[in-house]
Amino acid sequence: MKFRLVIAIGVMLACVAGAVSAYAAAGAVYAESNAALGNVIYVFSRAENGSLVLVRPGGFPTGGSGTGGGLENQGAIAIDDANRFLFAINAGTNSISVFQILENGLSLVEVDPSNGKRPVSLTVKRNVLYVLNNGGSVSDVDSIAGFAVSETGHLTPLISGLRLSGTSVGPTEVSFNPDGDILIVTERTTNNIDVFTVDQNGLASGPNVFPSAARGPFGFAFGKRGQVFISELAGSASSYSVSRAGSLQKISGPIGNGQSATCWLVLSADNRYAWVTNTGSGNASSYTIAFDGTLHLLNAIAADMGSTSHPIDTAISNDARYIYILTSGSNSIRGYSIATDGSLTPVTTVLGIASSATGLIAR
Repeated sequence: MKFRLVIAIGVMLACVAGAVSAYAAAGAVYAESNAALGNVIYVFSRAENGSLVLVRPGGFPTGGSGTGGGLENQGAIAIDDANRFLFAINAGTNSISVFQILENGLSLVEVDPSNGKRPVSLTVKRNVLYVLNNGGSVSDVDSIAGFAVSETGHLTPLISGLRLSGTSVGPTEVSFNPDGDILIVTERTTNNIDVFTVDQNGLASGPNVFPSAARGPFGFAFGKRGQVFISELAGSASSYSVSRAGSLQKISGPIGNGQSATCWLVLSADNRYAWVTNTGSGNASSYTIAFDGTLHLLNAIAADMGSTSHPIDTAISNDARYIYILTSGSNSIRGYSIATDGSLTPVTTVLGIASSATGLIAR
């Protein structure tokens, strides 16, 4: 049963509003607490130098609940291409929250059922949103569900119950390609990659199932020229070409980095570099990307956050100047400037993030 919850965001405390105004915001960074007693979205104002300031202590309530623990996922929050709406999963209450993006925060539009159990990832493109439900972890089935997104942010169900390669496959992420006609889901338990085709009405078909180049396909990002880059728990990353018909062909990999539990992956705006976080090692590795999509290890330790930091979600700012990493072990978000050679330099650290936090996105 669909339920809606509307929250009007009032006037900020004068001291907070003044600090944000004086901060000369160039963008924002968002993360999700995934708290079991009430999920919230943390919003940080981003300055030109990459530093962050919390917009509202306590965050913006989602109207749902998280699980209070790690979800082993990538893509818990997403923003539409026009930067109008932010979408977030509520894994504990099987729902999706829709927020309107404001200059200094968020306004909750509605909360909708995820049409499955234990949502862990979502993606939006061309006014269509898909959510990945990890139902197998709660005695249900793993599936994806699609929704149409209206001009005011309201969600209307399009299709639900599209199963993956099995009922309990450890699904990690769902994401559209840049054209919005392909969806990919990674299955870390079965070592499979699912490819769905999406028609002009937003209806997905499939999946076509392909074996991963290495154990534990996890996070991924689409690049240019029909290429996709996938991190692997085995301590590696691989690249593939994806056809419009939904076929997958390996380009390179697995390319090892000598680190442990390689999970999340992001690309530079020009598609010259990829970075992965190594949760088990407490660091991030970098790769170069050739024109044909071939990966080469650039730096096994591009950023070292400490062995107990547990880096997870990663995001790059819209201006492509900064990369941000959520570290669940040290309850922080760390920011780095990106040099032209792909090297990273620390610029900011914000503390006080819940250890259960999931999802990270920047604009």
